[in-house]
Amino acid sequence: MGNFLSQFNDLLNKEGDSKVPDVQLDFEDPTLTGEDAEVYASVSHLLDSTAELLELLRTYEGCGQYIRQAIGSPGQEAEAEAWSHVKPAVDKLKMFYKYSTSIESNLPHILNTLCIGDVNKNLERHQPMARILCQLLDFVFEFDALKMKTPQIQNDFSYYRRCLSRGKLSNEGDLKSAMNEDELANHISMFYAYPTPMLKTVTEVTTKFVDKNNVGRSVSECLATLANVCFHSVSNKKKPQRPETTAFCLRVMVISIIIYDHIDSQGAFSKSSPINIKDSVKAIQTYGNASDKPNLISALKYNTKHLNDPSTSKTIKSLIATSA
Repeated sequence: MGNFLSQFNDLLNKEGDSKVPDVQLDFEDPTLTGEDAEVYASVSHLLDSTAELLELLRTYEGCGQYIRQAIGSPGQEAEAEAWSHVKPAVDKLKMFYKYSTSIESNLPHILNTLCIGDVNKNLERHQPMARILCQLLDFVFEFDALKMKTPQIQNDFSYYRRCLSRGKLSNEGDLKSAMNEDELANHISMFYAYPTPMLKTVTEVTTKFVDKNNVGRSVSECLATLANVCFHSVSNKKKPQRPETTAFCLRVMVISIIIYDHIDSQGAFSKSSPINIKDSVKAIQTYGNASDKPNLISALKYNTKHLNDPSTSKTIKSLIATSA
């Protein structure tokens, strides 16, 4: 990820009259304090498998050829061949879904550490936790970008459910196991029905945390701060950074904006928002790499909640529409 040491002050919002609090974050080698040790140990495993999961999704080939053969020329041999490819593919899909459930279990602990109390002090005092949150948001973006390029996932899983249904009917002796598997399949199917399932998971978990703890303002502040830190990092010409760090910052910035837009009643595009959307989009246009840039703009266009509100500036709407 490179050296990401960002400090910003006197950063104005689009109205030019509001300053973002001074915050310094070190995501390269943050110091783990004793007060963070217990929570950090319980959530740091979230990052252990992200690289493997992304590689599995990146190399996912799909089973369309074998499924078509089994459906078009049904028979024991063709169906066995299809199953021999679909079963390991679905095992991977289950791994991805299982990871999303770990987000549901662990993200509230991270938000609790960073968003209860003084958010800016929390971000500086609990930098290892802030680092985990940013790396998680980065993973969310990368996973969903790959998922949208892998349409065969839903076709493979549909065939798996078809086989599961047939198997349940022919094996009533193991009905309980079959019913449990069918229930899991229902949850997994709904997970993959969304174009961006990991983002949906993170957004829903954050929304539930806000509603449960009545901390909408502080969670919004945390997300806005992360978005602005990332923006400042990529646009600060006095501190050039490596391309991979710039890409990381832009991805975290965009996901932070999207979640902010879902949990803040006014949204990220309102005049009162502390996030300068216009400058954020221009940063994507200027510093985004060729592979990420269209995905970053599309994420803002299709995954935010308030972009098409009547109150959103026509200039912002036009900028995002013409940038996609």
